[in-house]
Amino acid sequence: MTSQTLREARKYEETFEKKIGTEDRPGFHLSTRVGWMNDPNGFSYYQGKYHLFYQYHPYDPYWGPMHWGHAVSEDLLHWEYLPAALAPDQDYDRDGCFSGSAVTLPDGKQLLMYTGVKRIPVSDGEFRDEQTQCLAIGDGIDYVKYEHNPILDREDIPEGCSKADFRDPKMWQEEDGTYRCVVANRAADGSGQILLYTSLDGLDWKFKSVLSANHNRFGVMWECPDFFQLDKKAVLLCSPMDMLPEGFEYHNGNGTLCLIGSFDEVSGTFNMETNQAIDYGIDFYATQTILTPDGRRVMIAWMQNWDTSRLHPKETRWFGQMTLPRELSVKEGRLIQKPIRELEALRSNKVEYRDIEFTDAMQLEGIKGRRVEMEIELAPSDGENLYKKFAVRFAQREGFHTAISFRPYESILKVDRKFSGSRRAAIHQRRCKVRDENGKIRLRLILDRFSAEVFVNDGEQVMTITMYTEQAADGISFFADGSVKMNVVKYDLVG
Repeated sequence: MTSQTLREARKYEETFEKKIGTEDRPGFHLSTRVGWMNDPNGFSYYQGKYHLFYQYHPYDPYWGPMHWGHAVSEDLLHWEYLPAALAPDQDYDRDGCFSGSAVTLPDGKQLLMYTGVKRIPVSDGEFRDEQTQCLAIGDGIDYVKYEHNPILDREDIPEGCSKADFRDPKMWQEEDGTYRCVVANRAADGSGQILLYTSLDGLDWKFKSVLSANHNRFGVMWECPDFFQLDKKAVLLCSPMDMLPEGFEYHNGNGTLCLIGSFDEVSGTFNMETNQAIDYGIDFYATQTILTPDGRRVMIAWMQNWDTSRLHPKETRWFGQMTLPRELSVKEGRLIQKPIRELEALRSNKVEYRDIEFTDAMQLEGIKGRRVEMEIELAPSDGENLYKKFAVRFAQREGFHTAISFRPYESILKVDRKFSGSRRAAIHQRRCKVRDENGKIRLRLILDRFSAEVFVNDGEQVMTITMYTEQAADGISFFADGSVKMNVVKYDLVG
């Protein structure tokens, strides 16, 4: 039976989404139905459609008591909103239904696992959050919370581990039909670790092992873990809090981490071989992946940075969107990310220029827009004389633009949105070191009204940013300090 809390949320979202026009939303990135969105949850394929739930506060475009929003899609680009799936309506989750995941049970029902949050008073007027893992079972629209919730609580956390930080379960089913789940936790030294649990039926869970421990190497608490096999490697994704930069890695404070290595089945432990940031831009956090029916590992994330998540105008009716889903692979110990191939079905109005040589600012006929894909190949006009800088500026009109620039002498790629219309001293620039061959580099730029995602050298690195420049700013221009030879293909992304 649906609770009053959930019924009120469903009524509110159905009423107030009508006040948000289609043109006021992204074209092919999922945004919140109304109010606030953060982490993706329950990314799954169920009854012939992709399901994506998300952390949700429908009543306000700012973080609040967490619900689960819900949307479905057949192609991961066109989304249909469904009624909110979960609300904080039980004693064990009264202060929030935090992040979690979804699988399909043998009887055809969909199983959700999420973190229930209950704020408990302690001494001297202080409070602490009690975080437990909970289940809900449903039919793809309506979900009933499990009568034996919570199914994992402080008694299921091993000795020496934090009893307070225990959240974000990501579960999956093994080929033998059993289930596994990773949960974020903290060790005795205060740094993050990932706990591994197992289950025969998805309902009764047992602690297996500490899958991986941070030992204060990468930030503090590790949030939103995901663990899977890919290209004969074990991959652990998470979102560490309070990271320190290392060279050109981990500049976002609350950032993202990809660990690639091997998994020992007997001990249930992960052995790291390489580490890297997942995204090198400004707005990217809380990844979640799915294994698609055709065998692809596809990742999506919250397209936002916590440090700039309270700077939008108060009159905004929605805040928060997801990244473009990305197909993952591992090559030479590195995570490779490419836009999902379904994006190609949106292409229209192809414009192509080859061997364009220039040394200053210029525009090209037919290249403009805010829902655009561009593929750019750069090289020096003269192989012996390297150019100093190249830039592409977009969302541009007088006084406004966002830019990507590349300096080949340093092999540095930079995104810069300080002229995007912001009136705040927020984070506006991010740099990363990329691989180039004497100034030769390939860029693939995806624009969608309020965002830009830059895929470098066929997905070796990605830089993601949001921008809220007025939509009339649709110009695109190119700049070179020195002589550049460029191939560019542009598509409008419609449909």
